Amino acid sequence: MRAMTGPVTSIQAISAVKAPRPPITSHSSASSIREQALSHFFIWQLIAARWRQGLYDIEVLKGEVDRGGYDLVLEAGGIIRHIQLKSTFKGSKVSEVPVNARLLDKPSGCVIWLEVNQDTLALERYLWFGDPPGSRLPDLGTKVSCHSRGDSTGRKPERPMHRDLRKARFTPLGGIDELLGRLFG
Repeated sequence: MRAMTGPVTSIQAISAVKAPRPPITSHSSASSIREQALSHFFIWQLIAARWRQGLYDIEVLKGEVDRGGYDLVLEAGGIIRHIQLKSTFKGSKVSEVPVNARLLDKPSGCVIWLEVNQDTLALERYLWFGDPPGSRLPDLGTKVSCHSRGDSTGRKPERPMHRDLRKARFTPLGGIDELLGRLFG
């Protein structure tokens, strides 16, 4: 490799920039960034909707580790919700998502499935799985989830603390205001 001499010029810097990846490639290689962006955008939408309702009492907590079965804990109006977030692209063929069974132990646990625009990440639809505030999460069924990647032999081991939840068990919601009603009454 030849060492560069002198400062990098703007032409060299521009030529080193890679062309944007197609959306699907970007989504798979940057899934952690996408997940964080969707989480932050979702939280912003919830807070903004409460603000429009004249309610400023929402608290948001995010765990440092992914062990308890939830991504977020929200509290508003004295109601605490442990929430597992899932996301897919609008029109995706995904028919089920793995849900952590530890969520069953949390008071008022629920799962929110976000359908997003593949190109812009705009939230297009909310799907709800849960019961009214104060009620535990409904039964997840018995279908044990498997890891998405196989081991060295190609076998996909089971994830004993996860259950596959079919999309048909989720309720499509009309928007963020309806979601807030489901979350906090």
